[in-house]
Amino acid sequence: MTLRSFRPRALAAVSLTTVAALTLAACGSSDDSGSDSAPGSGATRTVKTAMGDVKVKEAPERVVVLDTAELDSALTLGVKPVGATHADVTSGFLNYLPKDQVAGIEDVGQMMTPNLEAIAALKPDLILTSKIRHGDKYDELSKIAPTVMTENTGYPWKENFQVHAEALGKQAEAKLVADGYADHVADVTKALGGKEKVAATEVNMVRFVEGADIRIYGRKNYIATILADVGLGRPAITDKAKDGFSYDVSPEKIDLADADVVFHSTYGDPKKAKETETTGSGLWKNMDAVKNGKVFAVDDQLWIQGIGYTAADKILGELHKSLTK
Repeated sequence: MTLRSFRPRALAAVSLTTVAALTLAACGSSDDSGSDSAPGSGATRTVKTAMGDVKVKEAPERVVVLDTAELDSALTLGVKPVGATHADVTSGFLNYLPKDQVAGIEDVGQMMTPNLEAIAALKPDLILTSKIRHGDKYDELSKIAPTVMTENTGYPWKENFQVHAEALGKQAEAKLVADGYADHVADVTKALGGKEKVAATEVNMVRFVEGADIRIYGRKNYIATILADVGLGRPAITDKAKDGFSYDVSPEKIDLADADVVFHSTYGDPKKAKETETTGSGLWKNMDAVKNGKVFAVDDQLWIQGIGYTAADKILGELHKSLTK
């Protein structure tokens, strides 16, 4: 099976025709749990969030998102935000997102320090973010517009997506996206030889981070969930990860990252992140994965920072391509 057999199902599933049909069906439904009035102008419904119940418009039209996961969710569901924060990358909005989809979105500041005045100027009717990112700004944000926060980001990305979908009034579309992703996962697992063969292949994800130690990713983070969905095995070192997130090592211990397959990405300057030093070392070159040609450099913006179904769908395609080489 070739890579062409796979397509971005998460987005393809939500065609304009299907969305229109689902929207009409939803508007005609009398079973609208949490709704305070019939759908229409001024109608609201209640969304359960990390900060308590929040009333939002039935169909928000001016949405501002304050993190990469929320931007992925909105675009995946066919909602173009009027404003979004930018990640700490030269491209601003993450480079895996289609340029036509992010064109025209107002940049409202760096992700951890959003410009509240710029947000307010956009007159949003909904703000999406997480407590871990902006919990300290919740009161200020809530004065601008109803603010829906998930507790965390990363590992619970699928649950967070459902919260985003509920806030946006896109639950039916969200089901299509999740079902399309599940189908894509099943196809990749089959293409890689089936569950038993896939489980016998141990994979590590290594991230070189400027200003920090090298991270060997554990089992409780965004990328780990995708590897687990496909059914790929993980080396024992991943169980040493702090809080399941990552086990951090110096270049002198990079051989601990060895596995059947190693993917690696870099955040920041490769020299300052110790990537250049590490990948040029004897320890790195002596790893079985390196000697067997099973080490693959991947885009940090896509594999680590994206956090959503659009990113996940692209990652599945890259996993299939790399593991069938």
